[in-house]
Amino acid sequence: MKISVIGCGYLGAVHAATLASMGHTVVGIDVDAQKVAHLNKGFAPFHEPGLDELLKDGFATGRLGFSSEFEDAAGAALHFLCVGTPQSKTSDTADLSYLIAATKSLLPHLAKGAVVVGKSTVPVGTVDMLRGVLARRPDVLLGWNPEFLRQGTAVKDSLVPDRLVYGVPGGGSSAAGVPVTKMLDAVYEPLISAGIPRLVCNFATAELIKSAANAFLATKVSFINAMAELCDASGADVSELSEAMGLDPRIGNRYLHAGLGFGGGCLPKDIRSFRAQARALDVPSVEEWMGVVDAVNLGQRARTVQVARELCRGHLSGRTVTVLGAAFKPDTDDIRDSPALDVALQLAAAGAHVTVTDPKAINNAWMRYPQLRFESSTTRALEGAELVLLLTEWEEYRALSPASVGALVRRRTVLDARNVLDVAAWEAAGWTVQGLGTGGSGTLTAMRTPIASNH
Repeated sequence: MKISVIGCGYLGAVHAATLASMGHTVVGIDVDAQKVAHLNKGFAPFHEPGLDELLKDGFATGRLGFSSEFEDAAGAALHFLCVGTPQSKTSDTADLSYLIAATKSLLPHLAKGAVVVGKSTVPVGTVDMLRGVLARRPDVLLGWNPEFLRQGTAVKDSLVPDRLVYGVPGGGSSAAGVPVTKMLDAVYEPLISAGIPRLVCNFATAELIKSAANAFLATKVSFINAMAELCDASGADVSELSEAMGLDPRIGNRYLHAGLGFGGGCLPKDIRSFRAQARALDVPSVEEWMGVVDAVNLGQRARTVQVARELCRGHLSGRTVTVLGAAFKPDTDDIRDSPALDVALQLAAAGAHVTVTDPKAINNAWMRYPQLRFESSTTRALEGAELVLLLTEWEEYRALSPASVGALVRRRTVLDARNVLDVAAWEAAGWTVQGLGTGGSGTLTAMRTPIASNH
């Protein structure tokens, strides 16, 4: 099948390469000519494990290509809309202008009987809006197929997804939805044959599924982080608490790990958009709930800065601080709404001399935040530090030798805001280790005594 993918960011580039690996002929369309040129060389313009290999395979078979011209999508039987829907600059709502513009640009190139399927995360009612754009093409069919990719594991999530969701006219029991369902079944035949669950529903359900899933995941993260604050106040250990909770099959242990909280270009803006949708639909319980989840998450950043201040005996001004991590999560170079960079900026605003390092995100971070100091070498970044903060849990930071790091810093004090270090090993090497939610109130009080250099 000839397929076009409109929008070649994190979602679109991965989706296009995945479809080509299934045997389809795919053209990715993006208005960013520089991005297209990069992709056509077989390299993703961002870091995503496994994607470069998938792109090269697509080019080797001749089934994959990218273009900045919408006319190159002409003749495709199916068009996937993978355009970004960022948070509006003036409200919590999603900005759908890019999605609408892309649909209008695609309109003149749609073949008779073509199917247009959205994958972007959108508020409920978006399909009705796009129906208006496509109103003069009644022969064109519309569907919705929400994505569930996670940055850092997007290739695996595409090749072996947890589920497939189709939003079709009238829902799964309606004859009106059969043509779109058959088309999507043909696209995903290898996945369906492999036993991947498939759900066919109406448009409103398909539009809400991704936002609802993200809202639930964000709720779990914010809940355990709220428990972490309670643990610090009471002397309990949130790691042991979350482990015990996670053993309950009704709860599960995924996304139940206390730390600095979530960021990125999806989860924060999606829960804010969800909150705005609830407000517009007059569902105050969801609106208030999402407000609390967002507030707890952002509060973790302020908490981390406060703990850092206490670890520096109440004063950040003039302190030499090293921040391990700039990306919002490991295995990506994405810095959008990065908790690590937010904390780094707050530390710098308080007068600390902050050096930030990261395995993949240094260039992106430096261009966005020139007021911070960046260092690509972890070793050089750590030299002379009075406080080390682990803010993005890259595997190479988890694997650092506490003895080797101890020889570089001025004070062996680390704030593990992701609760991933082997505390016993670091303490055995003379470090003071502070986590979030590990019963730290007493520890912080005791730490007000001076700490000898390199011991």
